[in-house]
Amino acid sequence: MLVSERIGQFFVEGDSGRDRLEFTEYGAGDAWVVLVHGQLMNRRMHAPLARRLAAEGLHVVTLDLLGHGRSDRPADPLVYSVTAFAEQVVALLDHLGAAQAVVGGTSIGANTALETAVLAPDRVRGLICEMPVLDNAVEAGIVTFAPLLMAARFLPFTVNTARRLTRPVPRGIVPFWAGIALDSLDQRADALAAVVHGLFFGRLAPPSKDRRRIRVPALVVGHPADPVHPAADAAMLAGELPQSTFVKARSILEWRVAPERLDRAAVGFALGCWRTTGRRRRTGA
Repeated sequence: MLVSERIGQFFVEGDSGRDRLEFTEYGAGDAWVVLVHGQLMNRRMHAPLARRLAAEGLHVVTLDLLGHGRSDRPADPLVYSVTAFAEQVVALLDHLGAAQAVVGGTSIGANTALETAVLAPDRVRGLICEMPVLDNAVEAGIVTFAPLLMAARFLPFTVNTARRLTRPVPRGIVPFWAGIALDSLDQRADALAAVVHGLFFGRLAPPSKDRRRIRVPALVVGHPADPVHPAADAAMLAGELPQSTFVKARSILEWRVAPERLDRAAVGFALGCWRTTGRRRRTGA
């Protein structure tokens, strides 16, 4: 699938000053889709899906949130929260001149998509939420990410050493998802500690009462046997959203290693959102 790809950047004003965010555009047109990565990952993780969506005529943008990928990484935990990430998505839409977009994401990216729909409902055409992190994920999230916070804060050499060892590895010579794993190890200790601290003690997702008010169509994908992203959270979210479709992945890895089925679901959903007539939008309002 050959589609045009362009790298861009824009700036946001925040508590840490003026921060630079980087993104990649795939395809062209006015049917926008924004894809947001998971925690401590980067926008490259969504490149295969972005190319698939763009090949169907959609204009797709993948964003590196603040503290991730090639965007700036301030070491201030106060600038990191899902609310701040949603504000960055809205700022991206403003920068692109996009009135609306289907907003999707994985893990914290799914939470960011939900927060964007709460923060700026008129800007969101639909939602794609893969393995959201909600009420049932609290204990596993603490067990998983608290050691990272402690290591980054009190043993920073461990994080910085991993960065020095993995950064020189050319991503083009390793399998795609191995490269994504290497990207996830490309962290600075001070910024890593700030991101995890900010998400631990900031707002992680809209509360249930706000989620129930989201009226746009939503595709919710849940994974079995994933304690950090329990299927119960995805099923709960699908029950809360009035216009949701729930799809159960066969495994945690299905969308990574055998993506055809879930890609088809995402493509059909996104195209359907952009074929929606004014009648449905008036009903949602």
